[in-house]
Amino acid sequence: MKNIVVTGGAGFIGSHVVRLFVNNYPDYNIINLDLLTYAGNLENLKDIEGKPNYTFVKADICDYDTVACIFSKYKIDAVIHLAAESHVDRSIKDPFSFARTNVMGTLTLLQVAKNYWGDNFENKLFYHVSTDEVYGSLGDEGFFLETTAYDPHSPYSASKASSDHFVRAFYDTYGLPVVISNCSNNYGSYQFPEKLIPLFINNICNNKPLPVYGKGDNVRDWLFVNDHARAINVIFHEGKLGDTYNIGGFNEWKNIDLIRVLIKTVDKLLGREEGTSEKLITYVADRAGHDYRYAIDSSKLKNELGWEPSLQFEEGIEKTVKWYLENEDWVQHVTSGAYQKYYQQMYEE
Repeated sequence: MKNIVVTGGAGFIGSHVVRLFVNNYPDYNIINLDLLTYAGNLENLKDIEGKPNYTFVKADICDYDTVACIFSKYKIDAVIHLAAESHVDRSIKDPFSFARTNVMGTLTLLQVAKNYWGDNFENKLFYHVSTDEVYGSLGDEGFFLETTAYDPHSPYSASKASSDHFVRAFYDTYGLPVVISNCSNNYGSYQFPEKLIPLFINNICNNKPLPVYGKGDNVRDWLFVNDHARAINVIFHEGKLGDTYNIGGFNEWKNIDLIRVLIKTVDKLLGREEGTSEKLITYVADRAGHDYRYAIDSSKLKNELGWEPSLQFEEGIEKTVKWYLENEDWVQHVTSGAYQKYYQQMYEE
């Protein structure tokens, strides 16, 4: 039995990782540690909550004593660390929360793991899941490599860069067995609708404005979340200790072009005339420190571990839109109350 704690397992990416491990590895005991803040939702895991190899624990990764008790109680062998504050707009308004969760939370987990495992790191692993945003911004050419120098531009990316550095420091200083992955933008089911794709799907359905930063010419590399979970699975089992792996979709889109694909797809699935929702596009002032382009080269992951994306973007987008249209109750639930106040603060002031 391998006892694995997945932090942030009730969130968007975390829930897909938890589901994959619970279903694919019945001899693993998966402990989902999540504080259930606004983006954490146990409804994301209803289909596996009764499985004998799944346990949920509500806890704060910054609470050293509680995390230490969890390691001791469940005899933790490995960590897959996904818990993080992750929305750039929120980080601009409240950088302290990002420093607390992303930096101090990661440091707490590292220190607990080091102390609990003692001098015996055999068959132990601390897997830290990070972002491509730590690398900064690209021009029209080039790609982020695992060797690209860090150049974060937002409080969010700065906090993730700092957490990456702490993970590497624990490997170099203490020999803690670690691996890091840096991933491009994810999309798919169960994503909290503050992020572009679920936000715009919901707005198109409800004929609400589609707020586009600047001219909409910023470029992002998009990856289907199930493919990210598959990559995490491969890296967890086969990744080289101390190494970093970039995970990308080989799939770059300008924001405005992506939005038009979403409009076309939603209108089609709702039986509307094509392009009906184009009128909802509303250009707003650009985000402070807005990186122009992200693009991941994940050749290392493909060449060394055999992973590559399974879906073409248009197929993944159609599957994603269908999921949100078929799960309106989930969308309504997570977009009520506090989220509406946040939405107004971010996009309607």
